[in-house]
Formats: sequence, structure tokens, C-alpha cells
Amino acid sequence: MNTKAEQTKGTSGADIGKLVLAVLVLLAGIVGYTYLGNIGAASPLRLITILVAVVAAGAIAAFTAPGRRARHFLAESQFEMRKVVWPTRDETIKTTGIIIAVVIVLSLLLGLIDLILKSVVLDWLLKLGS
Repeated sequence: MNTKAEQTKGTSGADIGKLVLAVLVLLAGIVGYTYLGNIGAASPLRLITILVAVVAAGAIAAFTAPGRRARHFLAESQFEMRKVVWPTRDETIKTTGIIIAVVIVLSLLLGLIDLILKSVVLDWLLKLGS
């Protein structure tokens, strides 16, 4: 367990400016993508335009306080993923087989219950009223 005390700070004016700039760069990429599509430009050029805008916006946003927190979170997530004990192929196949068998048994059980209730309601209860 991580016992570090983390201080929460508000977002500074510079960070807000950077985030606004990142959004504007992303919007410019979207507008460029649309404009190039309207004038009949080649698809690779359109794809490069939007990819450059996304990468540039991500790079700008990464150097803000929320971006640093996101990078820190991703780094810690990767560290935690290394601790995971993954099941072997044999365990995965056996578990999948058990799940499939349980699903089949439960679907048959629910189908049987549905059939019984249908016959009770339609054949027995509705005939009592007439």
C-alpha cells in the first residue's frame, strides 16, 4: 500500500492556458481534417494532419499539473501490472470451460422455468376465468 501523503493543489493560470492551447490545437487539427476533406485532399495527408494535432495537443497537455498527475498514474499502473500473477493457458481454458457449462445449465434452467410459468399462466389461470 502506498502511504505517501499527496497534496492537492488547484490548477494554476499557466496550466489553464496550456490546456486551452491544447484544446485549440486539437480543434485546429479537426478543422484542418474537415477542410482537407472538403477540397478533396488525399487521405494520408488528412490522417497526418489529425495525428499531428493530437500528438501536439497531448504534448502540450502533458506538461500541465493534471498531465503530470496522469503520467504519474500511468507509471504507477504499469508498476502494479508487473505484480499481477497471470493465469496459465491451462487454467484459462479450464475456467472458460466451466463458465460455458454454467451458462448453458442456467439458460436451460431459466428456459424450463419460463416454459412452466407460461403453461401455468396461459393454460391454467386464463382458463379459470372463462
